[in-house]
Amino acid sequence: MIDNTERIHQIKDRLDAALSPGLLEVIDESHLHVGHVGAQDGRGHFRVRIQADVFTGLPRMAVHRQVYRALGEMMRTDIHALTIEVIS
Repeated sequence: MIDNTERIHQIKDRLDAALSPGLLEVIDESHLHVGHVGAQDGRGHFRVRIQADVFTGLPRMAVHRQVYRALGEMMRTDIHALTIEVIS
């Protein structure tokens, strides 16, 4: 099992810098996907619980786009699956 501690720190740093969330929690769910085809490349499965004022009034897809944009290349190199849970 890969230690995703550094990835979690990078995810938090990028989301903090781009979105200034009032609440941010990054949960490593990679252990739930051991043996799945998507887990074989070493990228992680994460859940982000986030509240940010910049999301106010935006549709879900726009929120997701902002999160993906903030994470940048990590979506291709480090993250296989990302669940985004917006907290109001």
